[in-house]
Amino acid sequence: MTLNLLGLGHFHPKNEITNQFLEDLDIGTNEQWIMERVGIRSRRTVMPLDYIRATRNAEPREAAEVAEYANAELGARAATLALERAGISASDVGLVVGGGCAPDTVSPAEACNVADRLGIEAPALDVNSACTSYLAGLHMLSSMKPEALPDYVLLVSMESMTRTVDYSDRAAAVLWGDCGLAAVLSARHQGRARIVTTTLDSSPAGAEKVLIPRQGYFAQEGRTVQMFAIKKTSLCYNHLRTEYESADRSLHFIGHQANLRMLESVCQRCDIAPERHHSNAEWYGNTGASSSGSVMSQLWDKWRNEDDVAVVGVGSGLTWSSYLARFGEDED
Repeated sequence: MTLNLLGLGHFHPKNEITNQFLEDLDIGTNEQWIMERVGIRSRRTVMPLDYIRATRNAEPREAAEVAEYANAELGARAATLALERAGISASDVGLVVGGGCAPDTVSPAEACNVADRLGIEAPALDVNSACTSYLAGLHMLSSMKPEALPDYVLLVSMESMTRTVDYSDRAAAVLWGDCGLAAVLSARHQGRARIVTTTLDSSPAGAEKVLIPRQGYFAQEGRTVQMFAIKKTSLCYNHLRTEYESADRSLHFIGHQANLRMLESVCQRCDIAPERHHSNAEWYGNTGASSSGSVMSQLWDKWRNEDDVAVVGVGSGLTWSSYLARFGEDED
């Protein structure tokens, strides 16, 4: 089934964790160290900066209490923009699908929390696949019969990953930022783009390579995960290019915004021209399941009718996923 993409929305909280802020925490890092390794200059957080400065987030259970935005608020704000771009109201939505790395509530589903904030009375459920949750949601919806879906579906990812960071651990502190992402999709109504194809795969043997224990801190085997991300992203992009690149359309690339250096390695391997690579990791960090979609959303008004966008995500599980968004061309 072909899904149509009618609108995208994103929301980044205002509190900014700069490299200077991290250097001032005296955790053994500085601008040069960070830029050489991950290429990230800034990140956004739902937590007050004074709280991070005073506590280094020493008790992650307190982070939710001091946070200025709940996950549902991040999702609802992103959804408001997506609905506006799609030209529909919240009451038109017939299904809400959520997902992300670190939900506020295991029960109810985060999708229910977002729907409640927006006043949506419709089925709501989560599809959680860590940093590939948004792409997994697209894959699941694309696999359904059109008649099984309502006219409009709201797909939401909301990430407050900074709340899972030990800010005395420089390896984790430099990576993460917070963000909400939302998409309005339809199997019946045309939009600016259509989802031509989706993929999703996993290797559960690598499940312990990236972990967020309940009430605990994010941890990963950094180098192993980095090499996995580069390899799988390159394979997924090359597959999409082989199957769908055409002379009369422009193929663009958006990867999981794990860090800029990883994305640069993929571009080098796959010979992706700088003008065809789009990223926001440098200024917003790794925003988990919201990352690649937030890049596409920030560029929403700039996509042209001849643009194809190859999007690839990787995450814990270990999982990898991809899709191709085709702008401005109706399905044959």
